[in-house]
Amino acid sequence: MSAGTDRDTSSCLYRRQMSTDGQPQREPPQRSRRRNKIEHGVSRDAASLKRTLSASEENIPTALPVLLALVQGANRLPTDDESQEILRGKLRLLQDDSSKVNALFTELSAHLVSISSEENSILVTFKTFEDVFKFTTYYTTGFLSHCVENLLLDQKFWLTGLEDDVSVDVSVQDETLSLIYRSVLMQEGSFFASCSSSQMFDSSTSGGDLYLEQGDIAQFEPPFLGSGWTVLCLADGARGTAPKTSLEPIIPFHQWFFRSCAENVLVGDGKPACDFPLLFARGSCEVTAEYNAEGPDELSVARGDRIIIVGLLVSCFDWFTGRKEATGEVGLVRTSLVKPSSDIYDSADIFLDEEGKMFFSVKEEEVIEETNALLKKMSQNDVGQNYKLDMFDYSNSARKTATDSSSDVVDPQLPELQKNIQKILSQSRSSSLDSVLTSKTREDSIQSETTEPGRPRFTVHHVVEGNNNTESIIPLLSFLEFQDYKAEFGALYRPSRELLSSSTFAGHCDEDELIAFLGVARETARKKRLFWAQSRLCFLLGTLCSGRSKFSQARVYFEEALSVPREGFMDLKLLASIYSSLASIYLLQKNVEKYVAVAQRLAALMMGIPDCTASTEDDSVLKYILKKAILSRNKMAEARACYLLAKYHWTRGEETRGSWSISPGHGFLTLGKLYGELGLSHLSVSSARMASLQPSATLSDCLAGMLLVLENTSRVTGITEQEASIPAHVAPYLHRALSFTSGGGSDQSNALNYQLTVCLCQLFHKHRMLGHAIRHMHTLISNNATSQDLPMSVPERNGALMWLGWLHIDNDQPDVALDILESVLAAMPEHCTTPQEGVVLNMRGVAFRCMGDLRRAAESYQAAVDICEEYEDLPNLAVAQANLGLLCLKAGVKRLAEQHLTEAVQIFSELDDEGHEVNFITVLLELGELCVKQRKLEYGKECYEWALLLAIHANLLDSQLSATRRLCRLYGCESPDQTQCIIYSQHLVQLLRLAGDTRREGETLESISQLYLTLATDRANRAALDCTKRSLGIFIDLGCRQKEAYGWLQAGKIYLLLGQTELVDLYIQVAQDVALSTGDTSFILNLLEAAGDVFYYSCQDQDKAICFYRDRALPIAVRSSKVSSRLRLCNKLAELLLRLKLYAEAVEFAQTALDISVSLGERLNERVSYHRLASLYHRLDQFELAEHYYLKTLSLCPDPLQFDEETLYYVKVYQTLGDITFYDLKVKSCFYFR
Repeated sequence: MSAGTDRDTSSCLYRRQMSTDGQPQREPPQRSRRRNKIEHGVSRDAASLKRTLSASEENIPTALPVLLALVQGANRLPTDDESQEILRGKLRLLQDDSSKVNALFTELSAHLVSISSEENSILVTFKTFEDVFKFTTYYTTGFLSHCVENLLLDQKFWLTGLEDDVSVDVSVQDETLSLIYRSVLMQEGSFFASCSSSQMFDSSTSGGDLYLEQGDIAQFEPPFLGSGWTVLCLADGARGTAPKTSLEPIIPFHQWFFRSCAENVLVGDGKPACDFPLLFARGSCEVTAEYNAEGPDELSVARGDRIIIVGLLVSCFDWFTGRKEATGEVGLVRTSLVKPSSDIYDSADIFLDEEGKMFFSVKEEEVIEETNALLKKMSQNDVGQNYKLDMFDYSNSARKTATDSSSDVVDPQLPELQKNIQKILSQSRSSSLDSVLTSKTREDSIQSETTEPGRPRFTVHHVVEGNNNTESIIPLLSFLEFQDYKAEFGALYRPSRELLSSSTFAGHCDEDELIAFLGVARETARKKRLFWAQSRLCFLLGTLCSGRSKFSQARVYFEEALSVPREGFMDLKLLASIYSSLASIYLLQKNVEKYVAVAQRLAALMMGIPDCTASTEDDSVLKYILKKAILSRNKMAEARACYLLAKYHWTRGEETRGSWSISPGHGFLTLGKLYGELGLSHLSVSSARMASLQPSATLSDCLAGMLLVLENTSRVTGITEQEASIPAHVAPYLHRALSFTSGGGSDQSNALNYQLTVCLCQLFHKHRMLGHAIRHMHTLISNNATSQDLPMSVPERNGALMWLGWLHIDNDQPDVALDILESVLAAMPEHCTTPQEGVVLNMRGVAFRCMGDLRRAAESYQAAVDICEEYEDLPNLAVAQANLGLLCLKAGVKRLAEQHLTEAVQIFSELDDEGHEVNFITVLLELGELCVKQRKLEYGKECYEWALLLAIHANLLDSQLSATRRLCRLYGCESPDQTQCIIYSQHLVQLLRLAGDTRREGETLESISQLYLTLATDRANRAALDCTKRSLGIFIDLGCRQKEAYGWLQAGKIYLLLGQTELVDLYIQVAQDVALSTGDTSFILNLLEAAGDVFYYSCQDQDKAICFYRDRALPIAVRSSKVSSRLRLCNKLAELLLRLKLYAEAVEFAQTALDISVSLGERLNERVSYHRLASLYHRLDQFELAEHYYLKTLSLCPDPLQFDEETLYYVKVYQTLGDITFYDLKVKSCFYFR
């Protein structure tokens, strides 16, 4: 039987049994049925995929397998089997509690079906088309892999992955996803698809047939109640029907977009008919036919004129913006009237030359300042201010195993390190980093204030009928009469009547008065032939009327603005604003013909003039542009349209957003910002990760991505505010940002390099990767040794060096740390002490203690105590007193140690401020352990309970775990109290579940089960069974086969105690199968023996133990030469057969046990074997042999006797011998009685 088969069998049995016993049932995934469905859908050939969709013809899969694998390196090759097993273990845990997986895939618009750890897959399904569209987008963009990494991989992965380059590869079966996509479309009714071949439809709107060519996109509606397919042609709105059709659904994004379009935008405008050979052109072109302009926005051209393309020429649009080379005039040119010239080319850039590409402003100085402040707040590196408690293990070997493997190879290079430290200490800097950043920010703010352009403002004067005085209007007309675009016009062109009424014009009581004033101004401009002022005033009046829903009047004003006679329309942004407003009105009034004409012209301007979306009233024209690009299969135009739509919606967000790079990195950052605002934390973090991985990523991109991660990680990982610190997820960003700042530069760059290094080293230290932390600190010191100005103040400099010293102490290099601390101490002022000097002295004491120099350690601690008393620094004084107590404890002076620790506890208890709870709790635990060892159990218990209360109040999970473990050990061993031990053990289980330590949670549940069994009541046995099943479920999920086997066995034993014998054999058989699947002979032997013990020590069914001992365990012991196990099994078999009165069979095993005991030279086992053989022969009425073996037993009697019980034993043996001789052998004279 294979391991996988055994596991599935045992797991399914466990879940069935949980249901039988009334426990929560966990159904196994129905893999075979689902797999058959998926394989059936995937196995169809490509030709069948394009046939007519019909629910009766296709068997569509109901779920999509998301396949997971750990990969490594740039080639993304699979990792070793051990790493893949770790991934399977994580999935097994999530099978038991899938809430996190469910939350993630809900965010990804999918619905969780099941998790298969054996197949490394997660099965999801979709309910609506929007679910499929969003999930497909996230998958193709690469977000899915990073989301799953955040879910499955622990925090240390982000640190080890910096060098190993390990990641989670997520893949789906494209054909299966396509089939599900089709199925969802069919369920929802009508959908958009392209024709797989040219075909005819019976027209339902005209006399002729509807003909669609291959590749044409139309809206299809599936048959209903025997009817045929219904089709809507997007080109002209014609409808048709057919019994069958050949189609292919368009991609999900196009499907979503067409569904979001209004019918007026979506349908009509015919098929693109331009034969211009380039799809997305820049450069110049040549006119092929003469054309006379029909309006001021068009260019009059003659055959052979050379036209320079302004912006982009997109072949699917009727117009483009051009400049006549001969005259310099700019206007709209028909695309059908030009042909390519020699310098034209197909552009691969969707952006215009003068176009801002930033969705939001990323100023490097501001990002560095914000990052510095946030990292300094979250890092909480207090080594330079607070004393450190000496809690290192006294055993160097024990601490060695806790560090990472790289610590062994750390070469401190002491001479070079000392030289660099001396250089740094010789430099001084009085100003702190904050002042540098503040002054820089102040300069930036002043500069931004001085450069911000002012907004034009005009006073509205009351209009009196019959009064022809126009002096009050002259300033407005002078401002508006300018043929080219000015930056001040930007505020006027935005489609907002509220902005016009409140910000640009003042002095009017209502809009009617403003409209009257602008009307007089318009009439004055017309009379004075101020055409540009007239056009702009018409636009303003149209905007005000449109805002008041007077669309017909607004249309008149806008059309007048276009028809004002002039030689050309130089202000193209005004032209775009007029076109945008007219397009909205035409669409509202369902004037499709004029809407299409205006939309075509506006599309030409948007492709040629930067920032035209600022004056766009709605997104209907932008959607029209995207529709044309999709139907024309012009990918570059489609990308440009998507960019314009994204920019339009971004600039109209709820909050004011900065100026707009849509480089890949910045595009991901933009998405991350949007996802964060929408509460999609997993996607926001994944977007930041994708931005940092781009080859073109800059320092600003890395820092902005890190800020996004810090904003959203708490929601992704579930870390509370009390536990907030630098999360390991930012390690890749810290590492990448360091590569940009390591070369030195400005003060800000150097300061950022320092802060990044310290934070990264703290992460390495937290996860016991001390070698990496030390190397980064050495690099920081080496780089700053050559710098003229340090990026930190003197206290910060000392703090960094002390942090390096502490890392060396923790890495079992106290001698290196001592040299560093001595250098820092020597650089401090000689004439006066400082609080930081006490910090150095305390750490030096720790170094001396680790080196075994207890006397000098005591001197350093005492000097630190004196400085604390001088400055009345009570928190640090408490730590120094505790260190003295721990030092005395190391020296064996327990009474003095208790005195110092008690004094430290007293000082801690008097502190009012927060932040010292961890040290306080640690000291309480050490004092409690000391009292317990001295048998002051009540005092020790009070210390433990006090520590636990403090940890609960401060929400310190690690401290709660430490205190609870001590209390469990106290009530379990030192002061046995089963009730209290059970209570604290159950609390420990809850804490371990919060900490995510699943393995220890299972082990603690095993211990609780044993505690309940010792109570020997029916209720306690049932509680023990519940704990055993919970631990069994955990070990199944973790893949701990040996513990799983013992869990099944323990559950069977408890069922025997409860009298439910029908389940005992079932559980023990599963335990045996799981043990056999491990292939470990020793473990199999031990488990089979333990299975026999279940019946051996029971009051019922003892004969069942014979099968396990004799038929299963004993042959294995013989084959594997396990002599001690064989001896033990033979003894148990002999004793068991003796109880069952199977004396003849028992003799064989008793004799074997005797032979093994003699060969091993174990006299006690030999004596027991002789006695057992004598008892057996006595019961078999073989009295001579019985007498012989009893005498053998007496011959092994020690002289003198060691215990009083031995005397009674030998008296009984002699009495038995006398009875045999007198009654059985009929010997009248018996000396045994004498």
